[in-house]
Amino acid sequence: MPLPTPAPGLVIGYSYLWHRERQGEGRKDRPCAIVIVSADADGDRIVYVAPITHSPPLDPDGALEIPARVKRHLGLDAERSWIVTNELNRFVWPGYGLRPVARSTPDRFDWGFLPSELFQELKHRIVAHQKAKRLKLVAREP
Repeated sequence: MPLPTPAPGLVIGYSYLWHRERQGEGRKDRPCAIVIVSADADGDRIVYVAPITHSPPLDPDGALEIPARVKRHLGLDAERSWIVTNELNRFVWPGYGLRPVARSTPDRFDWGFLPSELFQELKHRIVAHQKAKRLKLVAREP
């Protein structure tokens, strides 16, 4: 199966590097939602992703809970999960952090798209963090 085309709202497998870990490598492969796709001067696709985690947020404004019906639709597990809205990773697509969604499907790298209304709320919260200068960004350029 070919790599998916990166698009806003697509949930991919990715080795996310938390801001607090930015001197190293991502420690866990996880679902991440693509937030922005742009192109640089060389024509490379630049992708910004928000991580999805099972850990409840310390700051309720820093994450958006994924409804159980959306998790079922995407084929994610049944545990509660949140999309972190106050930090992002940026990388050149496909980058070395792209990961298969499961060991049993080594040629599949995405779970599908977030519903439009959930994606719009995700963007709204990220923009609010950016305006308040609370958005953390880790650039993962080779």
